[in-house]
Amino acid sequence: MSVGVGGLEAPRAADRGPSALERLANSVILLWGWRRYALIFTAGALFVLAQAPYDFFAVGFLSFPLLVWLLDGAVVGGNASLWQRARPFFALGWWFGLGTFLFGLWWVGGAMLIESETYIWALPIVALGLPLLLAPFYGLATLLARLFWDEGLGRIFALAFGFGLAEWLRNWVLTGFPWNPVGFATMPVPLAMQSTYLIGTIGMNAAAVFVFAAPALLGSGRHRRVGLALAFLLVAAHLSYGAWRLDQPIEGTTLRTRIVQPSIDLTEKWDGEVRDRIFATMLDLSKGPPDDRGAPIELTLWPETSVPFLLTERPDALSALGKLEPAGEGLPDHLTLVGAVRAEGEMGTTDERYYNALVAVDRAGLITGAMDKVHRVPFGEYIPFASLFSLVGVEQIVAGPMTFEAGVQRHNFTLPGGLIAAPFICYEIIFPEEVDAGSAGADLLVNVTNDGWFGDTAGPYQHFRNFQIRAAETGKPGLRSANNGISGAVDARGRVADALAMNERGRIDLSLTVPKRAEMRLSPSVVGLGVVAACGVLALAFTLLGRRRMN
Repeated sequence: MSVGVGGLEAPRAADRGPSALERLANSVILLWGWRRYALIFTAGALFVLAQAPYDFFAVGFLSFPLLVWLLDGAVVGGNASLWQRARPFFALGWWFGLGTFLFGLWWVGGAMLIESETYIWALPIVALGLPLLLAPFYGLATLLARLFWDEGLGRIFALAFGFGLAEWLRNWVLTGFPWNPVGFATMPVPLAMQSTYLIGTIGMNAAAVFVFAAPALLGSGRHRRVGLALAFLLVAAHLSYGAWRLDQPIEGTTLRTRIVQPSIDLTEKWDGEVRDRIFATMLDLSKGPPDDRGAPIELTLWPETSVPFLLTERPDALSALGKLEPAGEGLPDHLTLVGAVRAEGEMGTTDERYYNALVAVDRAGLITGAMDKVHRVPFGEYIPFASLFSLVGVEQIVAGPMTFEAGVQRHNFTLPGGLIAAPFICYEIIFPEEVDAGSAGADLLVNVTNDGWFGDTAGPYQHFRNFQIRAAETGKPGLRSANNGISGAVDARGRVADALAMNERGRIDLSLTVPKRAEMRLSPSVVGLGVVAACGVLALAFTLLGRRRMN
């Protein structure tokens, strides 16, 4: 007998009632009807707070345990068909995804307000349509988890496997849109970004779901100590590796760079009467001695489609670009990378083709190279199934007055000093596998974009976060120029070296340290898929052990 306060007998552990978390879990599990879906929709919406610019990652420890407990209660009768058994799991993931994507991507509809007199009708369609397209991925995640669902740790691994695989599919299904993957919720600061160098964002997606969902074991299920210990070890290893990697010195070649952010009003962007004024503004921002009084500038970077006309038709513009930095004996070479529209074929005929390109102009005012955007934005730069959509009057919405063709292949730019830059235009930077493959053999990343379509919303902050994480993931520093922000530079660990605020007109002059090119290594995306597969194997193992125990 054990003695409690005042000599009274203390209750034995077996005699204690359920804990507060167990009571909460039971009440969630027993929810029925619309209340279940209202709660999971709310949990998904709240999870948006874990993403940039809010970075309140702790909300993940609420959203995912609620998802686990609601899935625990997603049961049907023994005579139910296969679809009847699967439907509750898919529905819960779908509603979770709808809440996440609706509140996380609402700002996409803001592009309709730039030319509101023409496209205001499309605002609700865009704001709701994209979440409706993405929500089934999370429905698939919970449906896959259903295959291994049990009463213990197996279901936590199963959920990590399901979300890991679904997030990987978001990279390429329907042309791909892996915006705000769940793994980003665990990476609000560079300390927490370094694990992507090992297992990529793909692996971090699975690891994040496991850690966020593990506290659900406190409310229901077996293997509590084992599950929580594994989650704690994962977090400890994640942060320890991050601290170690950030502590490693970065040594290499210095590149003197000027990043320009013009903050041009998009309503004037393609106005023929103000094109020269826009170009003159860009030139004025790009001229003059370095603001930091450092060495002469070697590379000047302009944003996506910053030149409002065809460069090949304006030799005077090319000459002006060549004269941005003074020439002379002892001065370094200089290159300007400008976002511009590139044209091919005979203008005014059916043979004319336009490309969203990044063009290199040297000191002599000559175009020395160009890289056309390969991964275009659907409905922004081209219309998929254009003949079908034209029947209902749907045309290109945001990118410009023409439809862009896709670039054939990626290639890099050689910068002054022999450094190799891998260019990515606009949202190409959000695709981890494409960036990993496209930057192979390069020394640094270059990202140009025009996020002005989305105003001062969460969108540009989330886009910049993608840029940061790609740098940490590849181990390469990055330069970014955006029309209205966020422009800046990050080192090879994803730490911000300097940046311009949203809607600020100005430039950044800085020295970027470019480390020695790393030897070939196994792609973090491949390792990440291995992490996802391991979660599936462990889910199966725990499920089989659980069934054997019951027998």
